[in-house]
Amino acid sequence: MLYRLSAPHRLMHTANALMIAGVLLLLAGISGAYLFDQNLALSSIVACHALVILGPTALKIGYVMRLLAERSEKLAA
Repeated sequence: MLYRLSAPHRLMHTANALMIAGVLLLLAGISGAYLFDQNLALSSIVACHALVILGPTALKIGYVMRLLAERSEKLAA
């Protein structure tokens, strides 16, 4: 993992992947928790509600990583 965070372009790639994963987790959580909740078991609904929290968290962490990568690129130039 430290190898991926050592260079700004690798950090940017990891940040973008984390942001995409965060959006996908959020969309999966919303669809499971609010759209298809009639067809799911209670444990699945609880897991989908957890995804509604974890998705934006991953998105925010990815955004901060992206800002760090951009700052590192500016300092290296």
